[in-house]
Amino acid sequence: MSFDAVVADALEHLAGVQHRRSDAVELVARRPGLYAFFGDEPAWSHLEIRPAFHGQPLYVGKAERSLNGRDVGTHFASGKTGSSTVRRSLAALLVEGLSLVPVPRNLARPDGSANFALETEGDERLSDWMEHRLALATWVKPDGVVLDEVETAVVRRLRPPLNLDKVGEPRERLRVARKHMSDLARAWQPRATS
Repeated sequence: MSFDAVVADALEHLAGVQHRRSDAVELVARRPGLYAFFGDEPAWSHLEIRPAFHGQPLYVGKAERSLNGRDVGTHFASGKTGSSTVRRSLAALLVEGLSLVPVPRNLARPDGSANFALETEGDERLSDWMEHRLALATWVKPDGVVLDEVETAVVRRLRPPLNLDKVGEPRERLRVARKHMSDLARAWQPRATS
């Protein structure tokens, strides 16, 4: 299969069947591939962004080992914001609406990383929001295909607004919002106990 045919197949699958998290646990493959998060109309409104075209995903990414493990096990899971680019992007844009508080990924050993986590209650609110507002579509990578190359082609074609890399266009509002969250997490101090 030619590279163009592989990309077309990926685009077709990502525009196809979408699953809510509760169904994705059972239905999403435990194989490498691409995934796309789609938001309902209120999701786009809450994020204060508009789709460029009907059916545009909010985010596209790759899972090198397991779509089920990466998407369902990390992106949709509370307590995983520090390990999930899409959760950090969503948190940065929903910080006020969901009353989110960024903290270092490892509270016992803050390392000054640009990646941040959320306080437990806020992380759970973000997971709940995702559960109700987002759906997931996937494409399983055929053997012999270089996943990174297909991801780049798909991201450039779909231009998902929560992707920062490979899009070929600036995402200044998102970059500023994520930097603000990172700065707050780096300034975090444990609460004094009395």
